[in-house]
Amino acid sequence: MKIRQIDHFVITTADLDACLRFYTDILGMEHRIDNGHHNLYFHGGKISIHVSKGEFQPAAAHPEYGAQDFCLEVQEDLAEARAEVEAAGVRPLTGIVLRHGARGAMQSFYLRDPDGNLVELCRYT
Repeated sequence: MKIRQIDHFVITTADLDACLRFYTDILGMEHRIDNGHHNLYFHGGKISIHVSKGEFQPAAAHPEYGAQDFCLEVQEDLAEARAEVEAAGVRPLTGIVLRHGARGAMQSFYLRDPDGNLVELCRYT
């Protein structure tokens, strides 16, 4: 398997206003609210902001402020990538599902790394 790039990642914040000021005013990202979700966009990527621990599911096993869950785009067919993961003894948390990433519709599935971070593997449709 060959990972192509990061699609998006999630941060959890205890202070939404301070977080937005930092990412928009200092780092120049664009804040958008989509269906009640706060998102920060930058060239080729997106950071989603959660304002409470485990706000959206699935989430990391132990969501904390400063913890991460992230998405990686894979090059090969997603079913092949899922089969490789299973062959390595890792049980995916979901089947292949339709999601929305930084560049639009994608298919993805979720698994956990050894530390419990939530890892999403995706491919654009």
